[in-house]
Amino acid sequence: MEMGFVTGKEVKVIKNTPFKGPIEFKILDYNITLRRSEASLIEVVSFHEAKELVSTNYEGVIDQEILKRSATQKGKVINIALVGNPNCGKTTLFNFLSGSKEHVGNYSGVTIDAKKASFKKNGYQFNLVDLPGTYSLTAYSPEEIYVRKYIWRETPDIVINVIDSSNLERNLFLTTQLIDMDIKVICALNMYDELLKNESAFNYEKMGKMMGIPIIPTISSKGKGIDELLNKAIDVYEDRDPIVRHIHINYGQEIEKSVQRIRIKVKENKPITDKISSRFLALKLLEKDNETLFNLSRYSNFDEIKAITKEETRRIETLFNEDTETVITDAKYGFIAGALKENFKQKINNGKSRSEKIDHFLTHPLLGMPIFVVLIFIAFYSTFTLGSYPMAWIESLVSRLSGLVSSALAPGMLRDLLTNGVIDGTGSVLVFLPNILILFFFISIMEDSGYMARAAFIMDKIMHSFGLHGRSFIPMVMGFGCNVPAIMATRTLRSPNDRLLTMLIIPFMSCSARLPVYVLFISAFFPNNPGLVLVGIYFTGIFTAFLVAQLFNKTIFKSKETPFVLELPPYRIPTFRNVLIHMWDKTWQYLKKIAGVILIGVIIIWALGYFPRETVETEKLSTQIEQVRNDHTTGAQAETLHQLEMEHEAIRLQNSYLGQIGQLIEPVMRPLGFDWKMSVALLAGLPAKEIVVSTMGVLYQVDDDGDISLTKKLQQERYLSGPKQGQLIISVPVALAFLIFILIYFPCIGVIATIKNESGKLYWALFTMFYTTALAWLLSFITLHLARLFF
Repeated sequence: MEMGFVTGKEVKVIKNTPFKGPIEFKILDYNITLRRSEASLIEVVSFHEAKELVSTNYEGVIDQEILKRSATQKGKVINIALVGNPNCGKTTLFNFLSGSKEHVGNYSGVTIDAKKASFKKNGYQFNLVDLPGTYSLTAYSPEEIYVRKYIWRETPDIVINVIDSSNLERNLFLTTQLIDMDIKVICALNMYDELLKNESAFNYEKMGKMMGIPIIPTISSKGKGIDELLNKAIDVYEDRDPIVRHIHINYGQEIEKSVQRIRIKVKENKPITDKISSRFLALKLLEKDNETLFNLSRYSNFDEIKAITKEETRRIETLFNEDTETVITDAKYGFIAGALKENFKQKINNGKSRSEKIDHFLTHPLLGMPIFVVLIFIAFYSTFTLGSYPMAWIESLVSRLSGLVSSALAPGMLRDLLTNGVIDGTGSVLVFLPNILILFFFISIMEDSGYMARAAFIMDKIMHSFGLHGRSFIPMVMGFGCNVPAIMATRTLRSPNDRLLTMLIIPFMSCSARLPVYVLFISAFFPNNPGLVLVGIYFTGIFTAFLVAQLFNKTIFKSKETPFVLELPPYRIPTFRNVLIHMWDKTWQYLKKIAGVILIGVIIIWALGYFPRETVETEKLSTQIEQVRNDHTTGAQAETLHQLEMEHEAIRLQNSYLGQIGQLIEPVMRPLGFDWKMSVALLAGLPAKEIVVSTMGVLYQVDDDGDISLTKKLQQERYLSGPKQGQLIISVPVALAFLIFILIYFPCIGVIATIKNESGKLYWALFTMFYTTALAWLLSFITLHLARLFF
């Protein structure tokens, strides 16, 4: 209902997805998808029958001509909360107001927590909070409850309600609820250029006077109207604005009678009504809002409030033959329709919109899925081909830097730490920065253009067949960037079971931290088809997530399915600024990791590999090396010397503390074809997956010849002793098994902590740690033996 499916609204079917999946509808001039099971609940009548229906009349407002004044003493600090529908441009506005660089995307659920910023303007300090996008202030989803509680508890001086100009009727539904809350509101009429481009006429000044709310046109993507919005915020804060006044939306005689009767009893509770409008609480009680009932339950006259509410609810439902929530929602849309009829003239366009023309191909029942796969393949193929050039440049730069430091310092522990430790370790991770940038360039384009929501639309039927909710696709795609915000984004799912199930499978989405490991091994062992192998790994993760979800859905989570409702935003050309912000955000996170946790990890790994310096075996080899050096070196003796030095370093490393740890866990990993070095690298990757590469950079850089890259070292590494002496350690099957293990095993510490926080239980965090690692071992074992049949 809050998204516009109310009596008297015209609904148009746009298209069906493949395999009898969701149906795309157009209502209130925007596109939305529903599953067939939900679509069948909509009662549709003909135009002739619709004319006979009595729709909610436009009752206007109850104008009290009272200025909304703050309860707090005036100062020079203004606390502002940004509230608006998902995908209305709220975070873009936040970035321009505050100079922040928060992630922006053209799909719902991008903001999953409150973002805060402070700045000074015109002698005032503005404390700005960007709240999650919400269609209403009901208590259906976590973000709706979060926004409502924030306004109640923090009581911001001003709420800026960001409205999408291309979707006035739907967006103003939230505005009516803010009016009911009786707080100071300013409307930012965002994306105003789209309204003008459609040749629509909107008398926003008159509309603002009618609602008692100033309306300021803005184009946040270009920074237009921002100064006017801040100046208006100052005027409203200082009670200087002539438009701001206290009004009530007139819901009709019968509803108003019920609201008034409930209000009288609610107002007896001063502690709560001093902060929250008694009218808002009365309306929520009539709508059977459980959160409001809970908030009032501790008050002495709660039983009276409950009894009167029950009585008035029964009266309204008998009178209108409808649920009270439906009656009030219809009345709100009646008010919005009437107000827009007076102030808004929309140009009638009978042709297809630009978005509909694009969707004719991108979400085509037959072509939609192949196009999606091709776009993903292009992104990953470009990641390799375009990224190979700057990779080579950075690799060369790291090699030169290592050589420069090596020649400038005398042999010893400091030189070894800087060259074989810090430079080789962190450099082996830094080299993959171009690949990450290119991948996130493509992801940013897909997000900002609006295609990501279409991907969820296309994938819903497949996901639904595996027991996953269609809306889970957005957090899962976010997981390709980082699993932590992806898990936080599961808050947009309304069912606790759907939320928890999605959290448990998001670790199978290959985050950017795993990409350096993939690129390293694919470059070394699959140079002919790098893009295809990388796509295969990513889709293996998705397919594994689907299978695990199906298993969990049949065993752990047995619950009634929740509806699939998803807005399909209009296509928009991504702004260069937002794409750069997205890419820079990932670059900065990556560089911070290199300078922080990866550098610390590298130093620890180096120290464990550096000590102890001598053992009985290495002392014998040192004596042999000294004897060869004392001889007049011929060409053959030089080769012998080189081999002895290599053997000395290999045995020293094997007997080091790091080698001892590796040999301790090697028996567990040996069935997978992994030696002690690979086992240590996997263990080191627990805090952050990038450390796997940096650890290998330390372990395998045993030759002073700087021209040999880590890729070459992995290709040339052989067993020095035992039954496999002389054989290659990492073959193609072993490399595949290693990639599968990296894909599935223990997510980073940050992910485990987030699962614990979001689920509220330590059990699910520990469960994720153990089940992913066990599954990784099993699938790697199967991969190794299957691959040996073909390679």
